[in-house]
Amino acid sequence: MQHERFIKAIEDSIKNNWDFDALTDYNGATLQYKDLARKIEKMHIIFAESGVQKGDKIALCGRNSSHWGVAFIATVTYGAVAVPILHEFKADNVHSIVNHSEAKLLFVGDMVWENLNVDVMPNLEGVVLLNDFSLLVSRNDKLTYAREHLNELFGRKYPKNFRKEHVSYHHEEADELAIINYTSGTTSDSKGVMLPYRCLLSNLNFAYTAVPLKQGDAVISMLPMAHMYGLAFEFIYEITVGCHLYFLTRTPSPSLIFKAFADIKPRLIVSVPLIIEKIIKKNVLPKLETPTMKFLLKMPYINSQIRAQVRNEMVKAFGGNFFEVIIGGAAFNQDIDKLMKSIEFPYTVGYGMTECGPIICYEDWHNFAVASCGKAALNMEVKVLSPDPQNIVGEIVCKGPNVMLGYYKNEKATAQVLDADGWLHTGDLGIIDAEGNVFIKGRSKNMLLGPSGQNIYPEEIEDKLNNMPFVAESIVVQRDDKLVGLVYPDFDEAFKNGMGDDDLARIMEQNRVEVNHMLPAYEQITAIEIYHEEFEKTPKKSIKRFMYR
Repeated sequence: MQHERFIKAIEDSIKNNWDFDALTDYNGATLQYKDLARKIEKMHIIFAESGVQKGDKIALCGRNSSHWGVAFIATVTYGAVAVPILHEFKADNVHSIVNHSEAKLLFVGDMVWENLNVDVMPNLEGVVLLNDFSLLVSRNDKLTYAREHLNELFGRKYPKNFRKEHVSYHHEEADELAIINYTSGTTSDSKGVMLPYRCLLSNLNFAYTAVPLKQGDAVISMLPMAHMYGLAFEFIYEITVGCHLYFLTRTPSPSLIFKAFADIKPRLIVSVPLIIEKIIKKNVLPKLETPTMKFLLKMPYINSQIRAQVRNEMVKAFGGNFFEVIIGGAAFNQDIDKLMKSIEFPYTVGYGMTECGPIICYEDWHNFAVASCGKAALNMEVKVLSPDPQNIVGEIVCKGPNVMLGYYKNEKATAQVLDADGWLHTGDLGIIDAEGNVFIKGRSKNMLLGPSGQNIYPEEIEDKLNNMPFVAESIVVQRDDKLVGLVYPDFDEAFKNGMGDDDLARIMEQNRVEVNHMLPAYEQITAIEIYHEEFEKTPKKSIKRFMYR
């Protein structure tokens, strides 16, 4: 199925799946599609009565939940612009994004709200609590009236009950702005990716060709919906199909995920490598690394039996009902990549970025080339800027309806990545084979991936670390799922103060603790390693990061 309009796809699904379960907070309440429609309609009444115009910005900041989903769909189907904000951002970052985006309303989770200061967000007209949609702050009398008299206003508009034929939403234009998605929480260089409806529609139509879900299928939402990967492929697509979505509503630890897989038996699993690698390292590899197992794996006939058994155990660990695991955000550990391919585990690795909302490359697991990230996705063109793209690494660029409009209020940054012919320069380096499979060889942007798919920009952490006592320069690297700070201390200053190695080690530990106070949980530095020589540098005096990973 291919949709011609994004909002129409949501509208049709709500009508067609009226009596089916839609959204469930894991171990909590369930909303059917008709309940979802009713809550959306009440939100639209609040928006209209309080003076929200089409094109106004509405921010959302909270953990994944049914009400987060309601608020998002209500925003885009009204014709307002959604501004999803990662709930793990520090308060200053949330304030900055709300202000930079010019958001008129903010939907917020209770844990986020505890740390916010509404006085430093002067343009907000109201703050709505996601837990129960109560009004926390109102600077608009019409908004206050609409919330206090919502049931009365709803009853007046629909005196003979609200029915599926009443569902009628905004009619969008292809290049109309739908979402501003901020790639990080930095206050110094806000980069709000402007995604139009054509981008959301193209990603949706891609999902219909690549991911065969159907009405009633269960899917777990693990990745943050404030990021486009989770939003597009663990929420939007499923809603348009009529799936039943489960939200974990708290940090997806391995034990919680195992239990949820067993209880819900999801039909599709969308994840980042770290979650899958943890499951394999905990449940599979220990069984393969015993002397007996190593011996059996060398015997051809038994080898095939053992691999089939390993595959069955892995499938069972993921709930036993899925047709595919889609990995995105980063490359797999090579050993695990080879293991999963050798046992014919149904997984594939895609490639994308926020600026494409997010998909760029994909391939079905049956045809997926090991170590690649697939081929150009539906409607997209991908090429490598290199004299010999099959053998010589060059920058990966892409073009098509998935590509953003640009960065919000940041023409300079837009011009750096979008060229005059519409090609998006990803900043990633790779090669492309004769069949069109893309192989990423490095990320020139240095971005790291957090345990739940969060974008981590090491330069932001390094800026803080470099300002701490006795730090001359630093690099933040990722080892497994841990962030480690590599520090070259200011030895001259330390020796002037009569300090030895033990003193420096103690001070660096204090620096680590101090820096972590300024960072969200997924950016915490777990250790500091002291280097006794300056880091190797390029002619431009940039540290050669690849030497220290």
